[in-house]
Amino acid sequence: MIPSTYPSAETMAQMTARMLLDIGAVHFNATEPFTHASGKQAPTYIDCRKLISYPRIRSTLMDFLACTVMRNAGLEAFDNIAGGETAGIPFAALVADRMGLPMTYVRKKPKGYGRDAQIEGVMAEGQRVLLVEDLTTDGGSKLKFVEAIRKTGATCAHTAVIFYYGIHDSTVPMLAENGIALHHLCTWADVVAEARRAGDFDAATLDEVERYLAAPDTWTAPA
Repeated sequence: MIPSTYPSAETMAQMTARMLLDIGAVHFNATEPFTHASGKQAPTYIDCRKLISYPRIRSTLMDFLACTVMRNAGLEAFDNIAGGETAGIPFAALVADRMGLPMTYVRKKPKGYGRDAQIEGVMAEGQRVLLVEDLTTDGGSKLKFVEAIRKTGATCAHTAVIFYYGIHDSTVPMLAENGIALHHLCTWADVVAEARRAGDFDAATLDEVERYLAAPDTWTAPA
């Protein structure tokens, strides 16, 4: 069961950032940048998958996510909670449990054998589905999962994530154009602010991270 009262969005963002920093999910390194799935380099990397190994933090953040979705979308807005393969699956299960709803998951592509299923579990025509994932960068993967959900005859107008990069201006408008509202707990800006407040990283590292966040498409590692 989720709590009947919960912190403001701003407090939840700060607390989420603190928890991600506490478990070592946040990595900053400008001298040896990380290569993202896009092939681009960045001084930032976040591993939300680590949350599943920290039950108290995991439980708190799932309360936050369920409360955020119900506050923003409504208490009776959904009939089914779907997780995106693979990182979204445990979080979808936890959110579904809190909201008392069926849980399904969506493969990145059809299975390729057996029933050739892309949706696992029971998703019925007309159901209102919430897509849950660990994070989003530019929102591209969300469209693919939502397309698979809509092919079943269900609707999907909302996606919820723990972490949203918040550095690409086109993400929220692009999702909105496709009829999808994005709900999230915190962004890179929240993490950097908390890291500065608590001294998790030195000032020079955080300055370089902020330089990247201001212009992610043109950032290059310092010489």
